Amino acid sequence: MRVGIDLRGRVAIVTGAGGGLGRSHALALARHGARVVVNDLSAPACEAVAGEIIAGGGEALAWACSVTDRAGVFAMVEGVVERWGAVDILVNNAGILRDRTFANMDLDDFALVLDVHLMGSVNLTKAAWPHMRRNGYGRVIFTTSSSGLYGNFGQSNYGAAKMALVGLMQTLALEGRKHDIRVNCLAPSAATRMTETLYSPEDLKGLGAELVSPGVVALASENAPTRTILLAGSGAFEQAHVTMTRGVFIGDRPDAAERIEALWERIGAREDERVPEEGSAQYTHEVGQRSRVGGSVDLAAPAEG
Repeated sequence: MRVGIDLRGRVAIVTGAGGGLGRSHALALARHGARVVVNDLSAPACEAVAGEIIAGGGEALAWACSVTDRAGVFAMVEGVVERWGAVDILVNNAGILRDRTFANMDLDDFALVLDVHLMGSVNLTKAAWPHMRRNGYGRVIFTTSSSGLYGNFGQSNYGAAKMALVGLMQTLALEGRKHDIRVNCLAPSAATRMTETLYSPEDLKGLGAELVSPGVVALASENAPTRTILLAGSGAFEQAHVTMTRGVFIGDRPDAAERIEALWERIGAREDERVPEEGSAQYTHEVGQRSRVGGSVDLAAPAEG
C-alpha cells in the first residue's frame, strides 16, 4: 500500500538490485508506485526481484548487465526510455568489496573497486542525464559510505571510491539544478552480503536493508532535497556535511609555515563553520579574509616565540 509519497508515473533504475539493499530499494520504490528496472549482474536474480514486484501488483523490468559495461548501461537506458518513455530516478547501488590494508593491496583490486562504485555510477548517470535534462526532471542517488566520509581500516579503495561519489554529487547537483535534477548521496548501514563477513551476527541484528530504503524513497520523491548526504541504518537517519571553518589570515610572511603549525587549533575551530554553496566559496572567503584585516596579519591569537 502506498503511503504519502506517490511515485506513480515515475521510472526508476536500481543497480545491484538482485539482493540486499538494491532489492529492498527496488521493492520500496515499487510500493510507492514507481516502475522499476531491476539491474544486476545475475539475470536470474534480476528476474526474481522483478517477479516479486509484479506479483505485488507493480511494474518491473529485469535487465542484467555490469555497471562497468558502458555500452551495456547505455543500451539499458535507451531500452528503458523506448519502453516507458523516461528515466526519472537512478539509484546507483551496485558495489563490491576488496578489503585489504593499503600496504598489502593489489592495485588491480584498488582500480576494480573504483571502476564498479565510481565509474559504474558515472556510466549510468551519464546515460540518463540527457533524458533528465530534456524532461526537466530527475532524481539521482549515489551510494556513499561512512568509510569514505570518515575512513575505515582496510578500505582505502572502497573509501576513496565512496568519497569520490560525494564530490560527483556536489557538482552534478549544481549542474542539474536548472533542470530540476536533484542529486544526493545515501550512506547506508545494513546487513548485506557485503557486510556479513565484516561484522558478527549480533552486530548485524537490527540492521535490515528495509530500514534504509525509506531514505531512498524520500530522496527519489518530488520534494527531495539536493546536495544532501543522508546517513541511514537501523531505522535512524542523520545528515553529514562537508564544512569550512572560519580559519585565520596569516599573509605573506617568512614564518607563515611556523604560524600555521602554532595555530592549528584555531584554524580548525568549528565555531562559525559553514557549508559552502560551491567550491568558489573557499576563494571568496580567503580573499575576504585579507580584505577584512586590511592585508595585515591576523594577530588576534599570535603564535608563541
